[in-house]
Amino acid sequence: MATRRVMVIMAHPDDAEFGCGGTLAKLARDGADLRYVLCTSGDKGSSDPNMSGVELACIREEEQRNAARVLAGGKDVEVVYLRQEDGMLEVTHELEKQISREIRRWRPHLVFCQDPTSLFGGKNYINHPDHRAAGMAALNAIYPKARDPLTFPELLAEGFQPWKVWEVYVAGAKEPDTWVDVSATLETKLDALREHKSQVGDFTWVRERVMQRLADAGRDQGIPYAEVYRHMILVQEQDREAE
Repeated sequence: MATRRVMVIMAHPDDAEFGCGGTLAKLARDGADLRYVLCTSGDKGSSDPNMSGVELACIREEEQRNAARVLAGGKDVEVVYLRQEDGMLEVTHELEKQISREIRRWRPHLVFCQDPTSLFGGKNYINHPDHRAAGMAALNAIYPKARDPLTFPELLAEGFQPWKVWEVYVAGAKEPDTWVDVSATLETKLDALREHKSQVGDFTWVRERVMQRLADAGRDQGIPYAEVYRHMILVQEQDREAE
């Protein structure tokens, strides 16, 4: 088939690298084209009282571009920033329209997004509300809003034709059904995470934490390091458009 187009829809810079960076690097090695859509620029993600939200957003946007380039093997990756307010993300029709516009613009075969149903992670983690909102808005855009021509007719007026996403990978799913072996791209994932300098602090600790989480995820499947997903097939192979 033609080169697969892969879109990553996430709440913040660094979400993709933490949630699915190894898989994205693996797809890029196999020739896939990557594109990112970030709902926010992470303008609240600092404990530095001297840091402004505007300055932080600029820093984090640049960090994200650098990280995406690492995952893509050194190639530049288009990163679209919707610039919703960090920490205040809501599932609105406007956000769904923004995401639908990008889906129709780039017509991805595969989309990676976050799990809107995941609230807790073990005993010491509450899932960020922006993650849940971004996941729900992405799924609502994928089906049915980017697909249906009568939804958001203004997008048709802008020249963006409807598009059916073929497959969806919900990263970090609460009820996963798919485990991807990322052992071969683990170091690439870690190198990409290292680009998020404003966020990772002591990278030795981050490295150990990420490797342990991936090892735990793959243990029962006999996989050394795994990223986990709920995998949805929305268009069967015989029905997929050739483009």
